Amino acid sequence: MVDGDYSAKDILVLSGPQGVRKRPAMYIGSTGSEGFIHLLYEVLDNAIDEAQAGYAKHITIRLDREDGIDVAEVSDDGRGIPVGIIEKEGRPALEVIMTSLHAGGKFENKAYKVSGGLHGVGLTVVNALSEHTTVTVRRDGKIYSQRFSRGEVKSGLEIVGSVGPKETGTTVRFKPDSMIFSAKGFDSMELNERLKEISFLKPMIEIRLIDARDSEIPKETVYLSENGLPDFLGFIRGQTPTITKPIIIKHDGDGVKIEVALQYTESYSENLLSFVNIIRTPEGGTHVVGFHSAITRAISNYISKNVRKAPIQITGDDTREGLTGVIAIYLSNPEFEGQTKEKLGNTQVKNIVDSVLYPRLSSYLEENPGEASKLLGKVFNTAQARESARRARDIVRKKNLFEGSILPGKLADCSEDDPAKSEIFIVEGDSAGGSSKQGRNRRYQAILPLKGKILNVEKASEEKIFGNAEIHTMVTAFGVGIKEQFKPEGLRYNKIILMADADVDGSHIRTLLLTFFYRFMRPLIDRGNIYIAQPPLYKVSKGKEHRYVYTDAQLAETLRAIGEKSTVQRYKGLGEMNAEQLWETTMNPENRVLKKVSIKDAQMAEAIFTVLMGLDVEPRRKFLEEHSHEVSFLDV
Repeated sequence: MVDGDYSAKDILVLSGPQGVRKRPAMYIGSTGSEGFIHLLYEVLDNAIDEAQAGYAKHITIRLDREDGIDVAEVSDDGRGIPVGIIEKEGRPALEVIMTSLHAGGKFENKAYKVSGGLHGVGLTVVNALSEHTTVTVRRDGKIYSQRFSRGEVKSGLEIVGSVGPKETGTTVRFKPDSMIFSAKGFDSMELNERLKEISFLKPMIEIRLIDARDSEIPKETVYLSENGLPDFLGFIRGQTPTITKPIIIKHDGDGVKIEVALQYTESYSENLLSFVNIIRTPEGGTHVVGFHSAITRAISNYISKNVRKAPIQITGDDTREGLTGVIAIYLSNPEFEGQTKEKLGNTQVKNIVDSVLYPRLSSYLEENPGEASKLLGKVFNTAQARESARRARDIVRKKNLFEGSILPGKLADCSEDDPAKSEIFIVEGDSAGGSSKQGRNRRYQAILPLKGKILNVEKASEEKIFGNAEIHTMVTAFGVGIKEQFKPEGLRYNKIILMADADVDGSHIRTLLLTFFYRFMRPLIDRGNIYIAQPPLYKVSKGKEHRYVYTDAQLAETLRAIGEKSTVQRYKGLGEMNAEQLWETTMNPENRVLKKVSIKDAQMAEAIFTVLMGLDVEPRRKFLEEHSHEVSFLDV
C-alpha cells in the first residue's frame, strides 16, 4: 500500500465520550488549570439553572482530595435529574444525560426558559473527563444512584434509599482524570470570585462552599446577597463616585431580561462586568456593544440639548472613563462563540439593549440635572486629558524617545540574535544586578537593572510617564514601543522575567511593574511574554547537604525529611545570594520556577489595579483590612 492512500477504512468515527476524551480542549478550552475548574463550572451551571428556574434555593459545593487530585461534589435542592426510561433509548434519562452529547432539557425551552448550559454537553463532558463520577438523585420519595467512569457506565441505576416526598435534588461527585489533566486542583481564588458573582446575580440563593482539601477541619464559606446588583456594584467599585447614587435599570420583555447597575467614579478607566444567563462573558459581545452605544448616545444628546457651547468634542471612550457597571442579560437561545462561552453573538441583542437603556439613561440625566452636571464635567475633563495625552505622545514620537538602535547603557545584553531563544531579567538594585550579571548564561540571558521603584503609572499623567527614565530604559530595551506605537514584532526577548526580592519591597516592585505592563504593554501579557521569577525563601543545610526551599510548607516538609538539627538561612534579598546560587536556584532553566503572568479575568484585574494603585486611599485601606488575614509571611 502506498503511504498516500486514503480511503473510507481510514476514517475513525468517535462518538460521545470517546470524542470528548480524544479532543478535550474542544469542549473545555484546555487540559490545564482552566479546563480542570471548567468541569466544576459545568456541574455548577446545572444547579444554577435549577435556581434560575425557581426550583432551588440552596447549593452546596464540597472539595476533597484523593491521591493528590481534587474531587468536587455539587449538591442542590432542585427537582432532581429525571430517572425514568426514555423509550427511544431504552435507558434511564439520567444515564442518557451522562453519556450522550446534546442530551438534556434545555433545547425546547420547556424545562428551562433560560440556561447557562445550552449545548447539552456539560455532564457528558464531566463524565467523560473524570476518573469516576457518581450521581445521586432525590425525587419521588426515593434516592437513586448511578456510577460512571471515563464516560462509561459502571453500575446501573439503583434505588439506595428513601426520602420525604418534598425532598428533591441532585448531587454530582466527580474526580477529574489525571490521564487528561496536567492540573491537580481547583483554583481557590478563581472559584471564590465566581461564587461571589453568582451570589450577586442571583440574590437570596445560598451557596455554601466546604473546602476539606488541606485541613482536618473543613473551611466553610457562605455566599449570599440580599440586594443583588447594587451589592455587586459596591463590591467592584474602587474609586470615589462621581455621581452619588447608582443607576439601576431592569427590563423584562422582547424575549430578553436585562439588569444593569452602573455608577461613574473618579477612576481613569472603565470597569464593566458582563454576563449572559449568569455566565461571565469576559470578551463582551453584542449586549456590551448595545450598552456602550446607549451610554454614548444618551450623554451626547444631553450635551447637544443642554450645553450651549461644548468646550471640546467628545468621543465614545470619553463617556466610559470611570464607569463602573454590571450588565446581566437573560435569554432563551444565546449564541455563544465557543463552548467556553466568552462572547455573546446574538445580533438582535445589541439593538434591544440599546433601545432599552437609551431612554432610561436619557430620563435619568434630564431628571437629575445636578448629577448630570457632575458627569459632564468628568466627560469634558476626560476629553481634554485625551487631547493633552495625544499632544504629549506626538512630542515623544517626534523626539524618537522610544525608537532607534541605541540600547540603554545599563543593559547587559545577550549574544543570541533570535528573540525566540532570548530572555531578559528585570532586577532592582546594583547588588542583585551584579550577581545576576555574573551568574547568567550570557548567550541567551540579558540583565536590565532598575534603580529603585519605578513610577506608579496608575497615578501619573502620561506626560510624566513618557519622561520617566526607568520606563524609557525598559521600553527601549524591549524594542516594542509603547501605547499606539506598540509593535509586537519588534520584541527582542521572548521572556521578560521580573526578578525581585522575596519580601514586601520586592512585592511592591513587582506590582508597580505589572501595573505598567497592564496599562501600557497589555499585549505582552496577552501573548504570554511576562514571567515572575521565584527565588527561594530559605536554604536548609545539614552537614554537606543543602536544599533550597520556596515556601513555608516546603520548609516544614524539608525539615522533617532531613532532620530537625539543620541550619536554616532566610533569604531577604537576591543580593544575599552569590552568582552561583542565583543561577542554581532562580535563573537556570533546568531548576528554576517561573510563573507566567496571565489575565483570566481582565475586568476583575482592572478593579484590583485601580484599588491597589489608584489615587483613592479609602478603597485601598478597606481592601487591606479585609485581606490582611491572608498574609502568611510579613518581613518587617
